[in-house]
Amino acid sequence: MIAIVTDSTSSLSREDAERERITVVPLQVIIGADVYTEGEDVTSEMIADALGSFVPVSTSRPTPDHFLEVYERLAAEGAEAIVSIHLSAQMSGTLDSAVLAAKQSSVPVTCIDSTQVGIATGFAAGRAAQARDAGADAAGVADAARRAGESSTALLYVDTLEYLRRGGRVGAAAALIGSALAVKPILTIADGLVVPLERVRTQTKALARLETLAVESAQACENGFDIGVQHLAGLPAATAVAGRLAEKLGRESIPVDEVGAAIGAHVGPGMISVTVTPR
Repeated sequence: MIAIVTDSTSSLSREDAERERITVVPLQVIIGADVYTEGEDVTSEMIADALGSFVPVSTSRPTPDHFLEVYERLAAEGAEAIVSIHLSAQMSGTLDSAVLAAKQSSVPVTCIDSTQVGIATGFAAGRAAQARDAGADAAGVADAARRAGESSTALLYVDTLEYLRRGGRVGAAAALIGSALAVKPILTIADGLVVPLERVRTQTKALARLETLAVESAQACENGFDIGVQHLAGLPAATAVAGRLAEKLGRESIPVDEVGAAIGAHVGPGMISVTVTPR
């Protein structure tokens, strides 16, 4: 049996993780002096409120010991190999913790850098589960996850780059340029890093451009695609974006989810993202 592990930034719901037989290891979220566990006792609303009130918010990766505990539990339950899929190593030390734990595991563990964040990492874990259920060996399962992450397109609209600047996810120069020009930045993930893609003057124009880029990415997928919209404290706008995308792409609906607390801590309220992963 091959077990699949990911982290809580993958935005997998508990129901989806259980159905796909994916084990989720949580990150810690620190709000002020209080420490919370993502997926258990902290909500995105708490993050948005704290950021809006200028309360310090940060995140902490799972420890190697935590990963090792998970790996050994899965081995005791019958796993003969484990594929562990995580958010970009350029943005978090989560993968490093997994790699350190893998070296001590009693069963082989293959650690995969999805090079992505959010639901793109979740899609990569889902592809790994599909490959496993189709009879692939550990190498095949790992390759499915790796290819899903590398081929994904993640597009993000943020009201301001300030929160990403605070967390060190984009350069201070980019944040200053955005503030000086009063622009609404569209970002993407390239080589595992959040990078500016375009600058648009208003939120309305930025979301319209976000939709155009998402449609172009989806239409370029020859064998179909998975798509999802995420937000932080921006449900009405995210729902509207998903509705227009569904109409343009000929789908009945596109799922809309609030981004996890660990990612929300770095993107800030008002963030809306669209992720497209080719099948």
